[in-house]
Amino acid sequence: MLCTRWSRSSILKLASTFRGLQHPAATHPEIGIGWTQNLENEFKAGLSDKPSMSDVVSYYFNKAAPICEEECLKTIRKGSYEQSLQMIRGTLGVIKPCNNVLTISFPIRRESGEIETITGYRSQHSHHRTPTKGGLRFSESVDVGTIDALAKINSFTCSLVDVPFGGAKGGIKINPENYTNRELEKITRRFTVELAKKGFMGPGVDVMGPDLGTGEQEMNWIADTYRNTLGCQDLNAHASVTGKSQLMGGIHGRESSAGKGLYLTTAHFLDNADFMKVVRLIPGVYNKTIIIQGYGNLGRHTCRYFSRDGGKVIGIVEKDGSIYNPDGIDHQALADWVEQTGSIRDFPGAENTDKDLMLEPCDILIPCAVEKVIDSDNVDKLNAKIIVEGANCTMTPLAYEMLLKRNVLVIPDLIVNSGSICSAYFEWLKNMRHVSFGRLTFKYAREANEHLLNSVQTSIETLFNTDCPIIPSAEFASKMSGASEKDFVNSGLNYTIEGSVDAVNKVAKSQNLGLDLRQACYVLAMSKIVTSYATAGYTFT
Repeated sequence: MLCTRWSRSSILKLASTFRGLQHPAATHPEIGIGWTQNLENEFKAGLSDKPSMSDVVSYYFNKAAPICEEECLKTIRKGSYEQSLQMIRGTLGVIKPCNNVLTISFPIRRESGEIETITGYRSQHSHHRTPTKGGLRFSESVDVGTIDALAKINSFTCSLVDVPFGGAKGGIKINPENYTNRELEKITRRFTVELAKKGFMGPGVDVMGPDLGTGEQEMNWIADTYRNTLGCQDLNAHASVTGKSQLMGGIHGRESSAGKGLYLTTAHFLDNADFMKVVRLIPGVYNKTIIIQGYGNLGRHTCRYFSRDGGKVIGIVEKDGSIYNPDGIDHQALADWVEQTGSIRDFPGAENTDKDLMLEPCDILIPCAVEKVIDSDNVDKLNAKIIVEGANCTMTPLAYEMLLKRNVLVIPDLIVNSGSICSAYFEWLKNMRHVSFGRLTFKYAREANEHLLNSVQTSIETLFNTDCPIIPSAEFASKMSGASEKDFVNSGLNYTIEGSVDAVNKVAKSQNLGLDLRQACYVLAMSKIVTSYATAGYTFT
């Protein structure tokens, strides 16, 4: 059943509008088929109450494609207008599906002696840039459609923030809580070997990273397995996976990068007076009330960054319970409590509650856990003015369209999740360079700054014929040795997100998209990929 607000006829009308046949860039619908096949069914599937992840991504792709055609026609000219449109439309058809999808099944012997068959997937969406990049998740909800959809999202996120990777994603269909540490190591290492054997892994081919159900330990196993098997003669073997511990070539600041990226992206949009006027809020983070769904790594760091900048986190939602404090939750005290007890429940600085906090009034709601938690069943009950998608695809397209009609600002996953993509890129660069950021310049930079201070001191003392010690301020003293590895990560993250947000705002404004930032993100990301193909051309076509 569809939501009562949306009849079948209204959905078809909406689909017809998004199809773009009256769009200036699609005045020749007879030119090429490309991305325009099966549109009506794809729009209806995307706007259903229970769409699959593939349906969700296809819906947003189709919605953005007509505007993408127009944007690309501004810069791409391959012969006549008709020839250019044919090439652009055909290229959009190329990037709509995933290039490569691999399904792997293999046995493991469990500690009980039982032989169990494990199934895993790896999907590579686009090779307009290589290597492809995407996380590996352990979850019972993993299927090929979900992995394909997440690989596409990774492609668009990398394109959006100008990280030179194609998109990929991997998953193993298990619940890690049902396996011992030794069994998880067996599964991870065997999956790594199978990927490498089939050419689905390597520092210049496909780079894995952590995701739902995986972390540093699994990434260390992957790096070690690849280095000691098919990558044994590859000098850059450790660059085949990111998210490793620092001793294994990981990068300082990676753990908090996803939360910092979410915070920085949200803060930039909160500073936009035009958006804040529509949602009836004062610009800035200060004193905004925030509810976070999910208190894993992302939720914890999100809570920390918003609290430090004056935001007021009033509620945390977790799978084993929720806590609420209208005066704000002390982020450090909560982090210490969770480290001691393993749960947010019974935290002294807030009250346990059985209420669905996602429906409570707040300025900003941040779902950081699982997909499609906002749908046609609960969207009318939401009381947030801004929703920040910390997890991928946190809402169905139908719910999203309804939120737009209510002037709720949704900051989409494509740009919110750029923090983890950027830090992964920096770690990959570090591994390819075989030297940590700043290592070659620390001592030189410090000595140069000391000489500068001494020179100034000598000049003043000579001029005035008196002692005049030059003492650096605490802030300058901390930077005399130059940027640390963490400084590089934070600076690069700030620079990348600031530029990406400005670019998205520019597209939204030029195309008169209003609050539809998701469409602006898709248009910008897809346009860059199409332009890349148009510039390089196609091999053997």
